[in-house]
Amino acid sequence: MSLKTVEWKDNSVVMIDQTKLPNVLEYVTYTDYNQVAEAIRTLVVRGAPAIGVSGAFGLALAALQSNATEKKELISYLENAKKILFETRPTAVNLAWGLDKIMDIANQATTVEEIKNNVVENAKKMAEEDIQINMSMGKNGSELFSDNDTIMTHCNAGALATVGYGTALGVIRATKDNGKNIKVIATETRPVQQGSRLTAFELKHDGIDVSLIPDTAVGYTMANRLVN
Repeated sequence: MSLKTVEWKDNSVVMIDQTKLPNVLEYVTYTDYNQVAEAIRTLVVRGAPAIGVSGAFGLALAALQSNATEKKELISYLENAKKILFETRPTAVNLAWGLDKIMDIANQATTVEEIKNNVVENAKKMAEEDIQINMSMGKNGSELFSDNDTIMTHCNAGALATVGYGTALGVIRATKDNGKNIKVIATETRPVQQGSRLTAFELKHDGIDVSLIPDTAVGYTMANRLVN
């Protein structure tokens, strides 16, 4: 079972604190959109898909936090929350996408109650769709690999970079689930060590054979045909 990086639970946002990995698997709970903004800024959550959904969840929290009684007032509150969330990672395309999508939903609603309900439900839907997209990608991509293949990965594009399951590592998961025997060589990925801290951790968590190499060993590994 792959890790669940971010989820909506009891009107709060639950995330894996990725700054504590691989030594501690800790889940943190946020009830304030400002906390979510800080989590994005400090890399508690990272990875484009995960950040996009986290931003959507942040706006959902903002909608629930607001004491607005009129639509115009609530929209203004959400616009301010959107600005704060966006400024945490202004170059993250998925974050802007997630925030814009939720604001579109809010603007289409007619009442305060409708805005709150629609924002929460659509943020949850975005999270569910992310997992389904990853699983479909994994299913299709797994056909590219043969039994006993060795695959090299760089950085982290797994469950920890998405809501769950992963993109590149999702393909590896699906390959294993299809009964193929595979091995993974993960690069450490300096300077933040996403490969050693995150990729190796989550593959080991899922029982997938993984070996860690320094970034400087990539050329040697490929030149000696140690990967497929």
